[in-house]
Amino acid sequence: MEKYHFFAIMSRMKYINRWSLMNNTRQENISEHSLTVAMIAHALCVINNKKLGGNTNPERAAAVALFHDCTEIITGDLPTPIKYSSKTLRKAYADIENEASEQLLSTLPDYMREEYEKLIVHKDEDRHTLILVKAADKLSALIKCIEEEQMGNNEFSRAKEQTLEYIRKLDIEEVNIFMRDFIPSYSLPLDEQHISL
Repeated sequence: MEKYHFFAIMSRMKYINRWSLMNNTRQENISEHSLTVAMIAHALCVINNKKLGGNTNPERAAAVALFHDCTEIITGDLPTPIKYSSKTLRKAYADIENEASEQLLSTLPDYMREEYEKLIVHKDEDRHTLILVKAADKLSALIKCIEEEQMGNNEFSRAKEQTLEYIRKLDIEEVNIFMRDFIPSYSLPLDEQHISL
């Protein structure tokens, strides 16, 4: 009987650290990052539906977000300044990511492959969901920068500025609402977040 390795490979997301060029007060791996992105992407869809009259699928966005960096199990986390430094590198990395996606999907049984392909290989027909997942990814990066600053680490100051600039340029109403309603809390200590422990 054939054995399939997909989920054992996915469990290795916890070994791939982000922000490899930066001095971190606490390492962040792609597994925990993906959970944060999934929660935020879900929230952005809820905001879209409940506040803006949209019709997005929060559960789908959360599932796409959970797998959005899974190819980095194979490729590693290439730092953003390198990944986007030229068209040639961007294209080469996209090709590598596509190959990595195929390798990961090949570790599934045929009857499951189609469902996971929808989560890992992104199609244009789900464009708004993909935009919200990408926005959630940037919001997660902003949160990491805020947390590092809260620990007195100035290493992330420039990354925070660049991430804020990127988020502002997105000009997505769901993101603006999340920024207004939720991001300020990340700068507060627990006892000011109105949690009784």
